[in-house]
Amino acid sequence: MSNPPETVYTDSRRVSCDGATDIRAAGNYRPSALGHPRVWLEIDEKGWVECGYCDRRFVLKGDPHAHGTHELMPGDLPEPGDASVA
Repeated sequence: MSNPPETVYTDSRRVSCDGATDIRAAGNYRPSALGHPRVWLEIDEKGWVECGYCDRRFVLKGDPHAHGTHELMPGDLPEPGDASVA
């Protein structure tokens, strides 16, 4: 069984992802060469967006439109590949 994708909570509707943001090289805390091309993503009325490369989820903090709550928890999001979510 694989691990669920990483969830990142943000205050901005526009986010970028390069797949290596939190990956650090050995001890010197510079970003590693691992990852994917940087992409810019826009969080819509769902209150979250997933990166098409690495499946990292970006969730807008305090979005009242996100499932009728003020903040989503990771278990509130659909599973990757869930065809019932448009």
